[in-house]
Amino acid sequence: MIKGIAHVCYTVKDLERAIRFYCDTLKLKQAFEFRDAKGRRFGVYIHVGGRNFIELFEGELADLKETGSYSHLCLEVDNIETTVKGLREQEIEVSDPKMGGDGSWQAWLADPDRNRIELHQYTTESKQEMALKLL
Repeated sequence: MIKGIAHVCYTVKDLERAIRFYCDTLKLKQAFEFRDAKGRRFGVYIHVGGRNFIELFEGELADLKETGSYSHLCLEVDNIETTVKGLREQEIEVSDPKMGGDGSWQAWLADPDRNRIELHQYTTESKQEMALKLL
């Protein structure tokens, strides 16, 4: 069952500028970050309130007039296996659940207009759960 919005993900051209906007201008708090094998920061989670986040990843932007920088909507679920099974019973195409790099279970589907939707089930090891305890 869906519990709520976990995060909305955007691709940003300049990660540092985006962090300044969300954290300094809007006064939100950075929850955690993603770093590659060389230690370079390439993404962050920004805490919005409650159990809600904005996820930002640095990357190339498509033509903003056409698509904007929206990447996907992520919904938090209480049991990813049950949720995936229920969606498949309704003939919705959804990926098999897999463990993400943030320690959360995830599966992917799309709405009828092909907007990407990620399903998230946090675990005790999820970066999100650990961040929520500290915020």
